[in-house]
Amino acid sequence: MTIRVMVADDQELVRSGFAMILDAQADIEVVAEAGDGAQAVEAVRRLKPEVALLDIRMPVMDGIEACRTISAETGCRTVMLTTFDSDEYVYEALHAGASGFLLKDVRRDDLVHAVRVVAAGDSLLAPSVARRLIADYTSRPVGGAVSSERLDVLTARERETLLHLARGLSNGEIAAALVVSEHTVKTHVGNVLAKLGLRDRIQAVICAYETGLVAPSPEGAEALLSPAQVRRTPSRDPPLRGSAEARRSPGWNPTTATAQRLGRHGFHAPEAPR
Repeated sequence: MTIRVMVADDQELVRSGFAMILDAQADIEVVAEAGDGAQAVEAVRRLKPEVALLDIRMPVMDGIEACRTISAETGCRTVMLTTFDSDEYVYEALHAGASGFLLKDVRRDDLVHAVRVVAAGDSLLAPSVARRLIADYTSRPVGGAVSSERLDVLTARERETLLHLARGLSNGEIAAALVVSEHTVKTHVGNVLAKLGLRDRIQAVICAYETGLVAPSPEGAEALLSPAQVRRTPSRDPPLRGSAEARRSPGWNPTTATAQRLGRHGFHAPEAPR
């Protein structure tokens, strides 16, 4: 199936360059280009592409507001493109409903990969963006600004699944940790997203940190696991588990450890429920 894409950037050369790269792919078709956010929203409403690439800074309507409108009104998924990787833009874009966030110096192959990943229903962050996101939320007080009561709608197993999502585990790793099938994990993930009103796994990670489900302690998320749960956790990558042995390792850091785990999956969420 061909992935229909809309590209929006106020710089014509940049916009045309991205469009040319994507149009050269057999499975991707650029159906529209836009020079500002308002044009982007109109194009998405009219042409109904699967993916919209949106520059952050555009005239008339910026990319974040365009993303918010597109996410609220359509089923189109958005990837934000910018030369800026400040925290402000990352959080605003993700809360606006963005499914991906890439810097404009992204490599050609990574741009194409991002469109395919997002079109498939998964999520993607540039490595530098993921590190910033994780560093900020792990440094916040437990509980943050969002009440933990939001999680009361989840069953105990669904909360456990959300915790593992926040630690960057894939569906296969979560299945091993919970001693269930991957199909069961997909069901749990789908239930978590539906009950909490979340668009994808990136927003699930944010929710886990904001509600205090993941503790911003040196032990990270593992501090919330029982000894039995820790024993069930895959042990092939100790530094990423926050174990005592890992914390004694030279240069270990909970933030980079989590980022490394996410990096094993190319910073996108594999196997998202359809």
